[in-house]
Amino acid sequence: MVDPLPVAFATIAFALFVTELTDKDALLLLALASKTRAVVVFLAGVTAFITTTTVFVTAGTLIGAVVPILWVRLAGGGFMMGYGLWEARGVVNHGEVEKEERRVERQSDPWMAFFSMVAALALLDIAGDATEVLTIVLVVRYSNPILVFSAACTGLIAATAFETALGSRLGRMLTPQRIRYFSMVVFLVIGAFIIISSLP
Repeated sequence: MVDPLPVAFATIAFALFVTELTDKDALLLLALASKTRAVVVFLAGVTAFITTTTVFVTAGTLIGAVVPILWVRLAGGGFMMGYGLWEARGVVNHGEVEKEERRVERQSDPWMAFFSMVAALALLDIAGDATEVLTIVLVVRYSNPILVFSAACTGLIAATAFETALGSRLGRMLTPQRIRYFSMVVFLVIGAFIIISSLP
């Protein structure tokens, strides 16, 4: 059974919103928002995520054309659960987040700092995190790239607004360890749901 469009849109947007709150780029957004004007960080995040979502939706469309849907969903669910377990063990390296943060902070020109933020966020997103896998799985599941793109952007923009607002107020209290535990639970739940919902 195919979900009605409003339900599918809300499901995709919510899934991407929650997943983004636990990704490596969320740590970077929180850190940057605690030191830079929140509106600048927000605009950099929006620019980066619209760009990377375009890449992931295109990849999902191409993968969906050649790989059976069940395989994509099972692989995606397995990846999400594996990522959650890696987070639990502290295997996922957050050192790259600190490296990107330092690189952005070295920029003295405001425009260069902005584009440096965009590049850092896009790089962390493309280098491998859960939002890209989930976006590809959703494109294959719904077979509607425009729906997934618009809903994913909505969820990611909402998450970016939330993260920058939170980072500008509470950034120093949100330690990587606390975010890692939350991340582990989210990835395990989403991964298990994808696998269970894929089975006949």
